[in-house]
Amino acid sequence: MNASTAFKNKTLTTLLATLGGTLGLHRFFLHGTGFWPAYAYSGVTAIGMLAALVWLPLLAIALLPMFTGFIEALMFGLTPDAKWDAQWNAASGRENDSGWAVVFIVILTLAGGTTLLMSLLAISFQALYGAVPG
Repeated sequence: MNASTAFKNKTLTTLLATLGGTLGLHRFFLHGTGFWPAYAYSGVTAIGMLAALVWLPLLAIALLPMFTGFIEALMFGLTPDAKWDAQWNAASGRENDSGWAVVFIVILTLAGGTTLLMSLLAISFQALYGAVPG
């Protein structure tokens, strides 16, 4: 069974984008290992981590793939099952029935993304403006 006819589970894809978006795991799941843009997620993360050693606000570079993964997880999770199956499972002969699991993953994604964004803003403002004398 090749990658184009393999069944693509919407719930698993959403979970991979939420937890492994930084590494592009969801893209490898959807497109296979031959999809070169999926490797960009890991590359940008590595570059950002190295840059953060020089100046902490450059951690934002490393977190770009994570934000992208969170946004894609929301898009995947909120896509109706019928539309998902038309795009990803037309040749597989199977259909998704995502149910409540994908709802909880979307809630996890929103909570994680909000926490990450607020943390990044706090780190950036601290680095740019320094500590406020008290």
